[in-house]
Amino acid sequence: MIVSLRLLLFYFFHCHRISERILSSETKSLIGYRNLEQHTFRMIYPTRLLAILFVVLVFGVDQQNLTFSKDWKQGQAGYQFSFPRDHASHPEYKIEWWYYTGNLVTQKFRHFGYQLTFFRVGVKKRPQNPSRWAVRDLYLTHLAISDLEKENFHFSEKLNRSGPGWAGASSKSYRIWNGQWKAQLNKSGEHELRARNKDFGIKLNLNPIKSPTLHGLLGVSQKGTQPGNSSHYYSLTRLQTKGRIWIGNEHFEVSGMSWMDHEFGTTFLESKQIGWDWFGIQLNDGTDVMLFQLRRSDGQSDRHSGGTFTAASGLTKKLNASDFILKPLKMWRSPYSHAVYPIEWSLEIPTLFLKLKIRAFMLDQELRTPKSTGVTYWEGPVEILGSRRRHPIQGKGYLEMTGYAGKPMSNFLR
Repeated sequence: MIVSLRLLLFYFFHCHRISERILSSETKSLIGYRNLEQHTFRMIYPTRLLAILFVVLVFGVDQQNLTFSKDWKQGQAGYQFSFPRDHASHPEYKIEWWYYTGNLVTQKFRHFGYQLTFFRVGVKKRPQNPSRWAVRDLYLTHLAISDLEKENFHFSEKLNRSGPGWAGASSKSYRIWNGQWKAQLNKSGEHELRARNKDFGIKLNLNPIKSPTLHGLLGVSQKGTQPGNSSHYYSLTRLQTKGRIWIGNEHFEVSGMSWMDHEFGTTFLESKQIGWDWFGIQLNDGTDVMLFQLRRSDGQSDRHSGGTFTAASGLTKKLNASDFILKPLKMWRSPYSHAVYPIEWSLEIPTLFLKLKIRAFMLDQELRTPKSTGVTYWEGPVEILGSRRRHPIQGKGYLEMTGYAGKPMSNFLR
């Protein structure tokens, strides 16, 4: 996926309201927010929040930070990945996220999709204020569950600064947290996910069954024409998953397969890139495909679109924009935003003899923000049918679509 794109989209367009607390002269000009769900503090609405976040994320604290990448590393060739070290945080880069999705079922085959995402946004690399309240990074977390049987979509979010341990990400070992929500490695090498609010939540253990897949060229994923417009990007494409899901007063023992993306860098969309379509595909022959299509304002696919094919053995093949053919087949119009989304796609990768149809399990998984920018996007689990070398194949995955309604993403992310 696309680190700064996804992060800033979520950051701008999901914070419906957050709690404000004035802590110091520095935080008065930035953000003094505690937990999103702490209702004892004064609430502010999205129009004001958007303005604050735009200044913080794009311009930084003062005029010295007008150049977005001035004080931060960019994703460039030469970085050597090492695991499990690189599951941990990389604070020298401005933007970083850890992104989990999965398809899970109960013993009675009730199907759920889930998403748990932790974002770190660097605000000021070296704050002049030595106080623990000084804002060096902000942390944002999203939790979503798709209940496919009931056709209900549940979403919650948290926004925090590190403060006295409210949120953080270790650079020594993999542990990231936001309030009581967390992801970390245990002694067995499993990823532990813990996130719950009063209405729904997850408690999952994920066991990787494949080595990490590096995207782009040795993990450098180029997003545009400028050399620095890239990020370090890898995925764990198969994580055997077991645990529990809560919805209301019900809980469900579940198992299935998850996908984890981790990306870090300092990047933006280019002016004519208006949105993207991202696919994480897990097929029943043990192969996996990550694919993203950047869409341009002229209606064409951007030449920096791409992806990676991961064989059952773990061997990978880089996919350029010219290596695949992606076509929308069936559309769904949102009754809320009136955006028209392709909820069924055809995908062909001729060099792999792979032909797939990808269909959303549930139509309405659109996230809307009418009180801020009006920008909307869609994300949820998908089912996959097709063939490889003329042999039937099937699978499941996740799809994300942005830029189908409201302003182009490049208005915010250049």
